[in-house]
Amino acid sequence: MLLQIDDLSVGFGTTLAVDRIAMDIRPGECVALVGESGSGKSVTAHSILRLLPYPAAHHPSGRILLHGEDLLHAPEHRLRQVRGEKIAMIFQEPMTSLNPLHTVERQIGETLAVHKGMVGSKARKRILELLDMVGIRDPESRLGSYPHQLSGGQRQRVMIAMALANEPELLIADEPTTALDVTVQAQILRLLDKLRQDLGMAVLLITHDLGIVRHFAQRVCVMQAGKLVEKGETKRIFNDPQHAYTRHLLSAEPGDKPGSAPAHAPEVMRAKDLKVWFPIRRGVLRRTVDHFRAVDGVDLSVREGHTVGVVGESGSGKTTLGLALLRLQSSRGDIVFQNRSLQELRGKQLRPLRKEMQIVFQDPFSSLNPRMSVGRIVGEGLEVHESSLGETEREGRIIAALDEVGLDPQTRHRFPHEFSGGQRQRIAIARAMVLKPRFVVLDEPTSALDRSVQAQIIDLLRELQTRHGLAYLFISHDLKVVRAISDEVLVMRGGRVLERGDSQQIFKNPQHPYTRSLLEAAFDL
Repeated sequence: MLLQIDDLSVGFGTTLAVDRIAMDIRPGECVALVGESGSGKSVTAHSILRLLPYPAAHHPSGRILLHGEDLLHAPEHRLRQVRGEKIAMIFQEPMTSLNPLHTVERQIGETLAVHKGMVGSKARKRILELLDMVGIRDPESRLGSYPHQLSGGQRQRVMIAMALANEPELLIADEPTTALDVTVQAQILRLLDKLRQDLGMAVLLITHDLGIVRHFAQRVCVMQAGKLVEKGETKRIFNDPQHAYTRHLLSAEPGDKPGSAPAHAPEVMRAKDLKVWFPIRRGVLRRTVDHFRAVDGVDLSVREGHTVGVVGESGSGKTTLGLALLRLQSSRGDIVFQNRSLQELRGKQLRPLRKEMQIVFQDPFSSLNPRMSVGRIVGEGLEVHESSLGETEREGRIIAALDEVGLDPQTRHRFPHEFSGGQRQRIAIARAMVLKPRFVVLDEPTSALDRSVQAQIIDLLRELQTRHGLAYLFISHDLKVVRAISDEVLVMRGGRVLERGDSQQIFKNPQHPYTRSLLEAAFDL
């Protein structure tokens, strides 16, 4: 047995986040740990490497045995040897896991230097191999990049490269494909599966995507509210689930959009020939020799009550497009919001419109202030844009917003680090919706959520849209979610729109080969 977890409990104060669970992992197998956000999956994974915030976290009971050695009682110097060499971990939120002050080369090189003593040209060669292996295009050009210069998917791939650098015996993959588009998701999962078979590496896969589990895991463990409610062979779990909660997870899927929004609704946001070009500078004098065309001549129109879905691989320009529309990224071309040209506005002129244009970012943890309570985070926009509200009225708006996204309003006094990834995403949605905007850019708003909560959030977004006539730009790599909420779909690659059309037409009869490849990858998983 490679890893054995016996009677493990994890407490935070008097609250048990994990309650007496038992599971094991054999060499070379993939075990999936599934369950809703907050069920205890990530807490269990962090316990294996003792990464919880001790002494706030404690273990009332249990053992975690690696080749018979109890990691819960191992000295710190022994844990440093185990972390990264024997057991490696891919974290759910790469932006907060990567050092913002270090380049890609330095971050991957650090783990090679610490565990293998590999430095210089030898390390550089290995780093390039790893980046190529995880699908980073032109890896040599990315060695000097910092995390903020990469897309969400590219950051996730750098994290995977770091984890695989020392070919560990056990890889803990905590939502390893959350930020990846479907084609790269399939590539990464097949890569992990190949490495598992070739190297005899075991994988603990934590995910909310049951399609991935069905294809890549040999065994499944199902968690609910800190307890392990069911475990067994993957085929048996999917074909004959015994526990009611397991059956609930398997049946949860976002339903198709019920009907279409009015075709002649007023236009809220329009862009014409929108371009975002970043200069490429070389030489001693740093002269501009070319441009990276992140968004290259995009036209779009979003009407009241409509959702335009934007899909494409990581780095295709989806998020940059959304930021440009909100004037959070400089651009060229026409941007018109409610019949008012935004390109002509500067600074204070834009500020009154900020309330009506909101965004939900892809990585909720890095976009939430860790020093502010959830109540202050959600209410910050009200303080800026609706300063005339009394304290009682503002508090009521905050409570209503949290309740709408499925969070207990009593948790508003807690801080972001006290919530699971999915719960943090809901906080981010509440922060955007509390101002009752007209246009919202939703950048992967359900990427960190399990399927059952995804369906709830999609229903919530639909309800808010119908009630307030909201216009959405919905950016996602999850085509099942895009189909469930979008009226129109834009397919982007390399900054350009390759195909656009009615959502049903795109999904039933795609015209472009790239669109067909995206759909095949999404619905084969």
